[in-house]
Amino acid sequence: MSLPPSNRRSFIIRLSSISAVLSTGGVLSACGGGSDDGSPVQRSVSFNYGVASGDPLADRVVLWTHAKYGDFDANSDDVTLTWEVASDAAFSHIVSQGQVTATASQSHTAKVDAGGLQAGMQYFFRFRSGSDISPVGQTKTLPASGVQNVKLAVLSCSNYPAGYFHVYAEARRSGAEYALHLGDYLYEYAAGGYASQDAQALDRVVEPTHAILNLDDYRRRYAQYRTDPDLKQLHASMPMIAIWDDHEIANDAWTDGAENHDDATEGPYAQRVAAALQAYHEWMPIRLDSSGEQSKIWRSFDFGNLLSLHMLETRITGRNEPVSIADLTNPATAGQALAELLSPTRQMIGQEQQAWLTQQLHGSSATWQVLGQQVLMARMEFPVSILQHLNAENMDAQAQQAAIASIEAYLTAKATAAQAPHLLTPEQAALLDLRLNPKIGYNLDAWDGYPAAREAILQTAHQLGKKLLVLAGDTHNAWHSDLMLLDGTTKVGEEFATSSVSSPGFEDYLSGIEPALIQQAFLGVIDSLKFLDTQSRGFLLMEFTPEAATGSWHAVDTVKSRSYRAQQLHTASMV
Repeated sequence: MSLPPSNRRSFIIRLSSISAVLSTGGVLSACGGGSDDGSPVQRSVSFNYGVASGDPLADRVVLWTHAKYGDFDANSDDVTLTWEVASDAAFSHIVSQGQVTATASQSHTAKVDAGGLQAGMQYFFRFRSGSDISPVGQTKTLPASGVQNVKLAVLSCSNYPAGYFHVYAEARRSGAEYALHLGDYLYEYAAGGYASQDAQALDRVVEPTHAILNLDDYRRRYAQYRTDPDLKQLHASMPMIAIWDDHEIANDAWTDGAENHDDATEGPYAQRVAAALQAYHEWMPIRLDSSGEQSKIWRSFDFGNLLSLHMLETRITGRNEPVSIADLTNPATAGQALAELLSPTRQMIGQEQQAWLTQQLHGSSATWQVLGQQVLMARMEFPVSILQHLNAENMDAQAQQAAIASIEAYLTAKATAAQAPHLLTPEQAALLDLRLNPKIGYNLDAWDGYPAAREAILQTAHQLGKKLLVLAGDTHNAWHSDLMLLDGTTKVGEEFATSSVSSPGFEDYLSGIEPALIQQAFLGVIDSLKFLDTQSRGFLLMEFTPEAATGSWHAVDTVKSRSYRAQQLHTASMV
């Protein structure tokens, strides 16, 4: 690479700072280039949102940036960029390079699938336009056969107005080689909406201030999130494999609608989905499916012969409308609602994706088969006696107090049955009788709302003899569970679920119940549940070896202050 003589000195100065910046995990700020020899001054190009990489394969990785002349709302001309991948931070050994254009039609984002790389190698990358150089990023390709150790930082539910993204900073420092984001990368709500009570004090009021509905809205929200320094640094430090959940579109989304969408006042749902998906593909370092369809983001990643990671789309390509807890617990509607819930044709990921997943599981010889997806797959079933008071559709103080009483009554009956069954009262016996007090999943937006679809996946893995591990997010709490078939006795695998980056969990929407009691209730009622944290924001570090898959749950003590402390909550292994 050569530069005009007048720019060599500034370039050497920048090189001397790269190693120091990267060693701290920081992002090197973009540098503008004027001319001091009397030649015309180049228009300055801004790289305001940093750089990112994602969807790594053994020989390639997707590189991303945003480039614009001047400020975000100023000049709209396209920007032609040169991208470079090097084996060293000084870019003295460039191994792959080319040109890409940040176009106005793509929100001035630019992506390239940089090939010609070696498996399991760390690289440095950047973009430049003349003498304007982007921040420098680090990335890594997937390993080849023979790899003995892989570390993934598993993340979910990053809500900008809810608090600072300290969890991203901790994930970057964790020793993880790859970031795995399981959705709710952003939230669609208006200012003053969900988890925004501290937004003004934290200077994190969302932009635009209304609920995002059209393409410009989604683009502006992504741009705001990408100003966060911790998110910028995470993207610049390691490749991310991402999948959307509902809030990248609208709350509790399904194929034909969403809880947080009204066609009458917000326009056709299909138009909103199309806008959301286009913005996602513009702003995320994700590889477009060969079909060109933006909705088809299910895909697999092979980490040598150690693990195969299969990313699932559970929201808009196959999911039927959720069944209501209220309908299931109302005697007048329970029969019809239960028949719908248990229907063998009820879909979560759709037949096309199910066939693809079956093929991937069948064809992989990796030690670990890992599903990267959004919502809890483990069975989280509660007796109706508790659910009639404890469900997401009614969380007022009176309902929570009634829930506490129902939890205590059920746990007392269960303990009595185990220790002194002859002392059971008729009322307690009725609580434990599944005919009189059946169990239903407490969150029917998760896989509990789609039992036949879940059973199809688990049966496939079981029949193929695969070592199955499922990763999940969505709930804002940390979980570890056994995955059981509907027979209740056959274990198929285990689920490791991460807490949230900033979105509040049980401690917020069950604020009238002590977190310890919530934990006691879940662990006491659900036999397959092995660990639960009900009040911490954090991430999950997964380490895979040929012998074991180990999950370590990490948390920060606050997202409401610039100062915080981090700790490890729990560690568990699947062998």
